[in-house]
Amino acid sequence: MNAFFLGLRLLRGSGRRGQIRFLLMAFGSALGVACLAAVLTIPAILTAHDARTAAREPRPGTSNVLYQEFRDPYGSQPLHRVFVAQTAPGPTFVPPGITKLPSSGEAIVSPKLRAILAANPSTAGLVPGRVVGTIAPEGLGDSEDLYAYIGTTPAKLTEAVELGGFGIGRTWRQIVEPSTLNILRFTLGCIVLLPLVIFLSVCARLSGESRARRLAALRLVGLSAKDTLRVSAGESVAAALAGAVLGIVGYLGVNELMARIGLPGLHWYPSDGRPQVSTLALCLLGCPTLAWIVGQFSGRRAALSPISVRRTGERNPPRGFGMLLLVPGLGIIVGYCALSIMGRDPSGGSTSSLLVPGAVLLTGAGLVFGLAPITAWLARRLAGTAKSLPVALAMRRTEVDPGSSLRVVTGLVLLVFGTSLTQGVLVEMDQVSRRTAPLQEYNLSLSTIAPEKRHALADVPGVQTQVLSYSSWDPLDGSIVPHADLVVATCAQLAATAQWSSGCVDGRIMQLRDDRTGFDRDPAAGERYPFLLRGGRKTALTVPHERIDTHSWGLSVFRSGALLVPPSLVPPKLADSAGTLTLVSDSDPATVRSVLDGIGAVAPTSPVEPVGIVIDSLAQLTVIRSLLAVGMVLGLVIGVAAFVVSVADRAMERRAQVTALALLGARAGTLRGVQVLQVLLPLAVGLGGAVVAGWLAESSYLITGGGAVHWDWEGLPLLLACALGVLLVAALASVPMVRRHIDPEHIRRD
Repeated sequence: MNAFFLGLRLLRGSGRRGQIRFLLMAFGSALGVACLAAVLTIPAILTAHDARTAAREPRPGTSNVLYQEFRDPYGSQPLHRVFVAQTAPGPTFVPPGITKLPSSGEAIVSPKLRAILAANPSTAGLVPGRVVGTIAPEGLGDSEDLYAYIGTTPAKLTEAVELGGFGIGRTWRQIVEPSTLNILRFTLGCIVLLPLVIFLSVCARLSGESRARRLAALRLVGLSAKDTLRVSAGESVAAALAGAVLGIVGYLGVNELMARIGLPGLHWYPSDGRPQVSTLALCLLGCPTLAWIVGQFSGRRAALSPISVRRTGERNPPRGFGMLLLVPGLGIIVGYCALSIMGRDPSGGSTSSLLVPGAVLLTGAGLVFGLAPITAWLARRLAGTAKSLPVALAMRRTEVDPGSSLRVVTGLVLLVFGTSLTQGVLVEMDQVSRRTAPLQEYNLSLSTIAPEKRHALADVPGVQTQVLSYSSWDPLDGSIVPHADLVVATCAQLAATAQWSSGCVDGRIMQLRDDRTGFDRDPAAGERYPFLLRGGRKTALTVPHERIDTHSWGLSVFRSGALLVPPSLVPPKLADSAGTLTLVSDSDPATVRSVLDGIGAVAPTSPVEPVGIVIDSLAQLTVIRSLLAVGMVLGLVIGVAAFVVSVADRAMERRAQVTALALLGARAGTLRGVQVLQVLLPLAVGLGGAVVAGWLAESSYLITGGGAVHWDWEGLPLLLACALGVLLVAALASVPMVRRHIDPEHIRRD
């Protein structure tokens, strides 16, 4: 402990430069700890959300209360309503967040739903009855939850179940599915936690050469090797501990702010995002422990060989053991890619779920630990053939000390590598959560839409066209009668909506036929089918002999066997009860959410069926995108911070060499060129490896995921553009770090 406190005393008396270095280390550690707390708290936020939704789930049983659940989309959000009816007087079960169940004609709603009802009176049909209360936070998943308990009578519940209580062990409506959550955790670990460890290590090794010279001086005046290492760790631990406390305080403030703003698709209460005891322990103890380990490692050379440190002895070349990690990592990744090229499908099974993440970790570690020997070897080759003085100086310096350059670029290399993995996760989630067809259809019952609103729905942003369809008359008495469907559309609408069509003639009633689709109701030519008119009368249509060969995009209103009827030949006054309005848009998630929100604004009480997709899956994709975007922002902040801190520290440490070169007559342009080349060489090597390895890792993930997309060719240009942008920004940021200023204080005599 005496040696530890000696390090603190030396820090206090190290002057302004030492104190500035201590503040930089502390603020760097604070930024890292804040990012670490944010990543570790994300699962806790999701768990708290799922725990509250599980506690309110009604379960069947025996009681004097009947219930029936309805889960419908309101725009792009799920709306959950629980209708309850008491069959006999007596005590009832009560869910969390309310004090009693509503009586008939009453409703208790969430704050968000109450605000919607107040702002838009046309939505009153969603919640029949008088709103008498608001659900407390303990009964809601989050602050944006649309939930309601509605009191009614038993006669109005068509599929009622006796209520046995509220709360189940685990909700089946989790905000993120467990398998997806594991993928999300792994991805966030790669794009945030790995660069974070590098960044904290960089902060713990600021002014490494100056500190090593001071430690060597202490060792030469008689301090033991162990005490020298303790002195080395004292300053790092003190800065890391101060930074950890500051980072936790900063994160708490950001959490209070973001909980009130939220993320797209994800909202939470401030208490959900407050760090747990385990998170606090990891942040407050893990960061100082890492600083202690780094301090012990960085001070080892000064403790064991102080003479070589004081006299700037020759350093040992970097070892190439780290490159060996790339062999199994890339071997597994390339193997899966080769299987896909050969036409084999390696998806499924538990082997791939273990091999691919392991290969990704080995590849990322290989990029970090293998960058030093590769850079040193390449610098030695370039220095031997260089004809330019700046290139020769930069390459020789990189050859002698490649580690200092790597601390500058490692965070950015891992950021680009993690970006490729994030693209793969988004592509895979996008395939799972939406239709593979390029078009998306939305079905609404005509009986729930006023005629004037139909024109407004056609003007919803993103809607390309709208189509009316009707089903033939049904006696509704349980008897089975033949059915037929008619679609009111033109040949142009068919061509724009179907995958392929041939033989359509405008102005004639024709039958659609898709030879790839089996049809349980196959109207034959010449058969007549009745269609219900307003007022109860019926009209009949004859199935024509003319057919249109068509291929639809999966489930579609233009189904095989339906009759295509031009608008001019539609029987007048067809009953809306048998009609459906179908809207068509692009199928990308952003457009789907926009169209659903537009439908909710025009016809909030009309049930919407997004064909082929589930609203919960769409909401989950939005949450995943938000969390990955947060991870990318945190990774970008960490990578940029590591680069800025490393470049600034490296410029401070190189002032003696810059001064010596300036005394020898080196020009300012030469010195700046040397600085830029020293940064660009390892960065170019690392980014090149990150782009290639990251894209192959992404492809192996997509191949083993079993989706239709195996090669993300669309994401590759974005990855290359990011790498080139990082190179350009790094080069520009390195220029002002060198000043051609001769300061005698920086010239030392050994």
